[in-house]
Order: sequence, then C-alpha cells, then structure tokens
Amino acid sequence: MDQKIINLYDQYTHSQLSRKEFMRKLTILTGSTAVALSVLPLLENNYATAAPVDEEGLLMENITYPGTDGPMKAFLAKPKDKTNLGSVLVIHENRGLNPHIIDVTKRVAAEGFIAIGVDALSPFGGTPANEDEARELFGKLDASKNLQNFLMGLEYLRSRKDANGKVGCIGFCWGGGLVNNLAVSDPKLQAAVAYYGSQPKTEAVPNIKASVMLHYGGLDERINAGIPAYEEALKKNNIDYKLFIYEGVNHAFNNDTSPTRYDETAAKLAWQRTIQLFKEKLS
Repeated sequence: MDQKIINLYDQYTHSQLSRKEFMRKLTILTGSTAVALSVLPLLENNYATAAPVDEEGLLMENITYPGTDGPMKAFLAKPKDKTNLGSVLVIHENRGLNPHIIDVTKRVAAEGFIAIGVDALSPFGGTPANEDEARELFGKLDASKNLQNFLMGLEYLRSRKDANGKVGCIGFCWGGGLVNNLAVSDPKLQAAVAYYGSQPKTEAVPNIKASVMLHYGGLDERINAGIPAYEEALKKNNIDYKLFIYEGVNHAFNNDTSPTRYDETAAKLAWQRTIQLFKEKLS
C-alpha cells in the first residue's frame, strides 16, 4: 500500500483529524470514493486476523484496583496454580483496552508472568466499542491522574501474594509513551519496554532505575524524531537500555490486527527480545 495512505491513517489515529476530513483526504489519495472505501478495511483494525493465543494453563479474569477517582478496570491473566511470579503491566494504544491488547496480556502470561492489561478509560466507564469515541475520550484524560492510575497499577502488582514483587511494564504507541513516563516516575520499576512510544522529557531521564528496551519502526518519522535526544540522555546518565529500529516497517508493526502495518518478522523479533528482558529482570 502507498506509504502516503499509511501516513495519513497514522495522522488520523494520532491527531484530532475528524473522520470526515480523513475520508476526504483518503479519497484524494486513492482517486475515488469507491477505492477509498475499499482501502479503509485494510487500514482499520480487524480482530479476526489476530493469531490465536494458547489459553490452556491460564487463569483469566476481569479485576479492579483502586485508582485516583475510583476503581481502575483491568484484564488479568496468569499461569494457573503458580506463585512467586514476576508481574507485567500492559498498556494499550490510544484506542483503549481492546481485544488486541487483551491478547497481548494473555501472551505475556503464557510466558510465565502475572499480566494485567489496564483500561485507561476506566474513569469514563471503560473503553467504548466505537474507536472514534475512545479517541475522543483520551483527549479528556487528566494526564497527571492518568499517570497516577498506572503507578497504582504497578503497586497493585507488587502487593499480590502470588507475585515475587518484581514488576515491569510494556506499552504500545500511546502506551509506549506512558511506559517511558512510568520509567522516570517509579524508581522501583525493574523493566520498561516501549513500542514506538513518545519519549520522556530528557531532564527526567536521570530518574530511570529500570532496564529500558525501546522498539521503533524505521518508517515512523513522527515518533522517531525524538530518538536522538532520548538516546543521548540515556547514554549520558548510564541507564541500562537497548534500542532497536526495525528498518522498513511502520508504526504499530506489532499489531497483528492492523494488516497494512503489521510486520510479522519484526514483531516476532521484538517480542523475543522483550520476553528475554522480562525473564532476566523479573524472574
């Protein structure tokens, strides 16, 4: 697919560009309304395309934990009948806790961890089914309270009796940016993995105590513009980090429900590296 179309969709999903204006621009790029409508399903998430997750041996449940202004909703998955486990907080993209992130949470658990996928939109009752509605709600989140809600999620994981007290986090897109902010805000965090997430303020980087892993798509110019300053600050402050740029792939390359952006080779390699870090730091 034409990279200009993918870039337009990225703009639409990460800005206040209305659906009407997005479709107008998509029609211009594709040459007609009919072609634009045929392309649209290839751009939007299709949960039916996701690889199946082996749920055998997993305990799964919906939970809540205390947040700043009420309970935070989360999906929990963990190996059955096992204790003394490392824990991972999973943070979604800017569409909320959807089936894809629930699948990611299950995949983390299948590797031997307690995993919770937290719904950032809990203050509004949870993630709505309509993705455009979810995007609008993200603009209404109080950034400070949102950060506290996820810091409280990390504390919830540390407090579980079946956990070993070691906690990491992983996030994608909006969630990747939040992972970076958690890393500079929680000195007890052991591991932080950010997939194509915006970078934290460089002056906050010295606060990082966790091992950091950063995954970026080579074609993701918008997010990648912040890499040099972040990496310089990580090096200057002797932070334990690994940074990977996967050439020729787009933002959201890990999302197997996004057929035009998903890259199986890059996704599998990034996942292998991620799980290796979690096993080293959280087991």
